[in-house]
Amino acid sequence: MVRWLHHRQHDYQLRAMSSDDLDSVLTLEEEAQRYPWSRADFDASLNSFHQCWVLQSDQHLVAYAITSTAADEADLLNITVARGYQRQGLGRLLLKAISQSFHSSIQTLFLEVRASNHGAIALYHQLNFNELGIRPNYYPAKKGREDAIIMGLSLCG
Repeated sequence: MVRWLHHRQHDYQLRAMSSDDLDSVLTLEEEAQRYPWSRADFDASLNSFHQCWVLQSDQHLVAYAITSTAADEADLLNITVARGYQRQGLGRLLLKAISQSFHSSIQTLFLEVRASNHGAIALYHQLNFNELGIRPNYYPAKKGREDAIIMGLSLCG
């Protein structure tokens, strides 16, 4: 499935990630994340039942997201926007598009976010995610581990 999304006078293509995208995805991941996923992590997602999406402008990959679904729930496993494209609304655009792509049986989208990632937390609140709890020591950090905030979004109605 390929979808065209218009945002701030630019057109972006949303499509399924393929193994041909992995070099670009890994470059973006390593530039944007303190603790990036490995090629094996992305390979595992591509070879499972995960939904792997890329957002591109012309031929440039600008963002991606990976979700999984089970029963009536979806989990956002990874979402990353390229550094040069951050704070332009592309994370919001991508999240809204993938949230609308789920089968109608999916009622809730869950995610974990670093407690220190105030920008992402603010975005999730703007998109009506609710804080549901804490996963202590979930993420690696410079000095040990960092808590994750568990958030959820109702996709019903």
